[in-house]
Amino acid sequence: MGGSDGQFTQRELDIMSILWRRGSGTVAEVKDEYGSEAGYTGVLKLLQILEEKGMIRHEKEGRAYRYIPNVGPEDAGGAALGRIVDKIFLGSAEMAVARLVSDRRLDRAEVERLKALLDESIVGDDPASEGGDS
Repeated sequence: MGGSDGQFTQRELDIMSILWRRGSGTVAEVKDEYGSEAGYTGVLKLLQILEEKGMIRHEKEGRAYRYIPNVGPEDAGGAALGRIVDKIFLGSAEMAVARLVSDRRLDRAEVERLKALLDESIVGDDPASEGGDS
């Protein structure tokens, strides 16, 4: 959705993260959560840029605008992660996954879900053809 295919600057991603966590926010609410690093007008400008990109929309709420995400973190994350895999891990999903799990403890359910996702992504391995007419 929008003209930017989920590419965010670091500050835009910080703002999106706040909106995803809260569900929505006014400029003042986002500024309060963002911290002292950005002033009101800086946060407003970032929200306006995100709206121009189609990532968020606003609704009038009293004298303020409430900003609401148009894309979820999973949508934006897919594009960003794809760029990271291409640029940092030279296109290797194996290297990226290995790095992601090397310093994290996963519970059994997480491991089973990951195994299922990996099984679904196998290319050129058709289990229906195994044990057939060779």
